Amino acid sequence: MMRFLAVVLIGFVFVTAAWAQEGEVKPKPKSKAKAKAKAAPPLPPTAADVSYGPHAMNVLDFWKAEGEGPRPLLVHIHGGGWVGGDKRQSGAVVKPYLDQGVSYASINYRLTGEAPLPAPVHDAARAIQFLRSKAKEWNIHPSRIALTGGSAGACTSMWLLLHDDLADPNAEDPVLRESTRVTAAAVTAGQTSIDPKVIEDWLGPNVLKHRMIWMAVGEPTMEAALANYDKHKANYVEFSPYNHLDKDDPPLFMSYGGNMTLPSQDAGHGIHHPVYGVKMKEKADQAGHECHLVIPGVTQSDQYPNAVAFLMDKLLAP
Repeated sequence: MMRFLAVVLIGFVFVTAAWAQEGEVKPKPKSKAKAKAKAAPPLPPTAADVSYGPHAMNVLDFWKAEGEGPRPLLVHIHGGGWVGGDKRQSGAVVKPYLDQGVSYASINYRLTGEAPLPAPVHDAARAIQFLRSKAKEWNIHPSRIALTGGSAGACTSMWLLLHDDLADPNAEDPVLRESTRVTAAAVTAGQTSIDPKVIEDWLGPNVLKHRMIWMAVGEPTMEAALANYDKHKANYVEFSPYNHLDKDDPPLFMSYGGNMTLPSQDAGHGIHHPVYGVKMKEKADQAGHECHLVIPGVTQSDQYPNAVAFLMDKLLAP
């Protein structure tokens, strides 16, 4: 019973935190739960602002969980369209995982206003490699690392989950010799494709009004990105998680809002549209890949009531 209540509590915190990062209007939690979350005391990281790479934005926070043996790790990648956002996490988000013996990390990365693709995604990959290199020192189970995030953080998480390993065994930098592969990912409102030629077909023209799509490739407007599409096509294809999925990839849990209206109503609706998840789930089912999709009033997982139950199963299973 205690384990069930803990999963429910983490699930509430997970969902409300993810919606908040996406910058959309979402249903408000019950007042008592909201007050409890606000009243949660600060929970300083075990290690704060640790540098994992050569750039100023390559920093992370790490909270170490107690428990017997090396502990699983959940890594949070913040949203914000790759143009904003921050790694800061409240005690209400982190503590329930620590209580279950799961360590937690949250990362910053370069934003596309400073450095377009591949910078934000490759920074996140290096963060995973760095954390794995700290396995002994920080008591991390190197084979039990999962990812989570909303919006662009979800896109990055899915890319890392589904992409081939970026480890370079011959690299001079020992961090780059570490694997980028992870155990699982549970994400919210993520873009499974960032290719404007693909997503306009899926969602209608309003999705192209979101600056994530043109700033990802360093262009000042969507018109410029389309005019130079051939120049940017390789990056649009490469950094669309949808293009990397196959049956041997680790399991994925996706959740989205319930507004299935097509074409998308505006930029914010388009960039977080449930159809992203529908397209990924269709491809996963065809490939025989474990993929769970939750859209309120539309579809749910037969195995897991929420993302946290999924994460706990994948990280804490014997």
